[in-house]
Parts: sequence; structure tokens; C-alpha cells
Amino acid sequence: MTFLKDSLDRLYLRLNRREFVHPDPLEYLYRYPDIRDREIAGLVASGLAYGRVSQILKAAGSVLDELGTSPSLFLGKTSLETLQNLFSDFRYRFTKGTEIACILKTVSELQVEYGGLGNLLIQEVSFRGYVEALNLMISTIMDRAGLSTSSMLSLPSKGSACKRLNLWMRWMIRSDDVDPGGWNGIEPSVLYVPLDTHMFRASRLLGFTSRRTADWRAVEEITEGFRTLCPDDPVKYDFSLTRFGIRDNLDMDGLLKELES
Repeated sequence: MTFLKDSLDRLYLRLNRREFVHPDPLEYLYRYPDIRDREIAGLVASGLAYGRVSQILKAAGSVLDELGTSPSLFLGKTSLETLQNLFSDFRYRFTKGTEIACILKTVSELQVEYGGLGNLLIQEVSFRGYVEALNLMISTIMDRAGLSTSSMLSLPSKGSACKRLNLWMRWMIRSDDVDPGGWNGIEPSVLYVPLDTHMFRASRLLGFTSRRTADWRAVEEITEGFRTLCPDDPVKYDFSLTRFGIRDNLDMDGLLKELES
């Protein structure tokens, strides 16, 4: 385990840098110094993070461009009807403009109620624990938005890997050269790995899971494996590892060579 941790730490030092972010929807969060704007950008960018990365960037960028330089201020003064008209022509795979409008207006209302969406999560973590707080936050957004299902939001209680939800949490809770953070009332130690195809393959190679399905059970096993290496920050290596497969010049064969060197 010491050898593996040393290898991963070297990888982290080499790749966990802003210069390796593109193409990644995370880059949109750097536009917003205000945490209320950033949490909205994070929800949009992570919620649309399915499919080809070039199309993800295009879809997320088109939504955020409509919200201007301060999404929080824009949404606070814009009615749901106006938002529905604004995004009436939007469609990205399973996500339609009506869903975008309802979610964004609901988040805006929750920001007013709690002083920021992150405050809702932080408040509930202390009472319920992290996973139950996540379930409550997402359920609250969906219920108030009038959505029985969502293409953008997922619940750990439903058993899926919740890759995009965990990605949003990583962006908002961790803070380093890549992850901008901002929700300072939650420790990174509680985070779960955002399990996409690249991370699932890497985790199987590392022996952290033998499961064939990337579900919540796999997320728990893989996170626990990383937690043995880095108890205070189990998703520390996520960004570095997922560059292999996302960037054209890095692949899984290269990852194996990196870890064996």
C-alpha cells in the first residue's frame, strides 16, 4: 500500500494542475468567485456531464452563458415563466429546458431561504450524516421543482453510482489547485468517488473492487480503498486518475506504466 500511495502521490503532483483541466466541465466553475454563483455553475456543469465531453462543454456553456456573470443574481430576479421561455429550445440528450428552468428557479429559492445551497447540506450533515444529507438536499430540490425524476440529479438511496452528484460535491467541498471548493463546513473525508468509466477501470486495475457494475456498492468499495491510503481526502486522486482516458495523450496503458514506475 505504501508503494501504491507513493505512486499516486507522484501522479497527483504531476497532473493535479489547472493546465490539465480542459476538457472538463469543471473549468466553468472558475468563472465565479462568489460561492452562490459557483454552486449553481457546479450543479449545471455536473448535471449535464454525461455523453461526449465536447457536447457536455457546449451544453453547460450555453446554459451558463444565458445566466450572465452572476447566475445567482439573475435567477433571483427572473420568474419561472421567463426561465421556461428562455430555455424552451434547449435540449441535451435526456435533459430538456423545462427541467433546467424548474431546477434553477428552485435552487435560487433555496439560496434565499438558506443563504446558499451549501448551507442546506452543511446544516443537515451535522444531524443526519453525509449520505442522508445528500439524499435530503436532492429530494428537496426535486420535490420543490415538481420533478418525480430528473436527468440531472440522482439519489444515493436509489443505488446508482451518482457519478455526477459526487463530482459536484468534490468540486464544491475540496479545495486545491484544481477543485475550487467553497463549502467549507464539510470535511473532504466524507466524500465519495465520482465513479465514471475511467475511474471504474482504474479502480479495478488497482484492485479496489471486483464488481462488474458501477453502482453505489462499487462506489463504497472503491472509496474505502482510497480511504485506506488517504483517510482525510479519499477522492484526492480522482482528477489525476481520470485524466487517463479523458485527455487524448493519456490512456490506461500509460496509467499502468505510471503506477509501476
